[in-house]
Amino acid sequence: MRRERGRSADARSAGRREFLDRDLPSYLDHLALERGLSSATVAAYGADLGAFGSWLQSQRLSSRLSRRQLARYLRELRVRGLSARSAARAISALRGFYGFAVAHRGYREDPTADLQSPRAGLALPKALSQEQVESLLSAPDDSEPLGVRDRAMLELLYASGLRVSEIAQLPRERVDLEAKMLRVEGKGGKERLVPFGRSAAAWLERYVTRVRPAFDRRGSAALFLSARGAGLTRQRIWQLIEKYARQAGLRGRLTPHALRHSFATHLLEHGADLRALQLMLGHADIATTQIYTQVSGGRLRRVYDRYHPRASRVAGGKRSR
Repeated sequence: MRRERGRSADARSAGRREFLDRDLPSYLDHLALERGLSSATVAAYGADLGAFGSWLQSQRLSSRLSRRQLARYLRELRVRGLSARSAARAISALRGFYGFAVAHRGYREDPTADLQSPRAGLALPKALSQEQVESLLSAPDDSEPLGVRDRAMLELLYASGLRVSEIAQLPRERVDLEAKMLRVEGKGGKERLVPFGRSAAAWLERYVTRVRPAFDRRGSAALFLSARGAGLTRQRIWQLIEKYARQAGLRGRLTPHALRHSFATHLLEHGADLRALQLMLGHADIATTQIYTQVSGGRLRRVYDRYHPRASRVAGGKRSR
């Protein structure tokens, strides 16, 4: 009897190790290799599911758990003060894993079936004003080679709406200065064409012809290089944007995504088509792009007053002045 209990305990222990040692790595490989998700996205899934695996171990549970046990984990997340948005992301990661596990790892049940995600609310993008963008773009010292590089990089970020990872990985050969077009490889390895304007083209021309050749000591394919010839990393680009935001007197922490938000918001405010914007941003679903249509009450007021035929009429049919 004692020997049987020992074997049962060993089986439970093996079941707990199965998730972290075999099932989770297999799922993350599936995301990277078969679904083609970016390394950052795979890392985010890994972090959420790794935390779940640690909880399973602390509770001495196997990943083949019941809905009631999974609900207990989600309650604990809320007790820890996890935001609704983060909890929704954790549930999304769990749904993805269990869907994969049922299809490929021999799991019989999916405990996330019919699980309701918490309402995360709609987060409006934080966009800079056009005046703030101008201040930011003019912050680099263009009398120095690094300043020319940084001005060209900021101009291109705002002109194209690229993600910071996309501009860090952008090869020089995929920039057509004459046509003012980029060939960008986005999420999932999908390629798209993105136009940019004359201002960005002029700064890129100056950088590519006068600065980049002196930096390119290693024959790097990357468009934007450090003084030592290596491609700029995502982290370095982030640091440079924060530096120039401080120099421009912009309050708060400015992220590379704020320039992407500003690109999208300013295009829509000047009449851009939502479908065209979706293609430029590289969104798989237009619902993602529609978040940029959420505008302030002040802008709604201005649009209404400008375009509605009776917006400025008062009683008696006269127009107000």
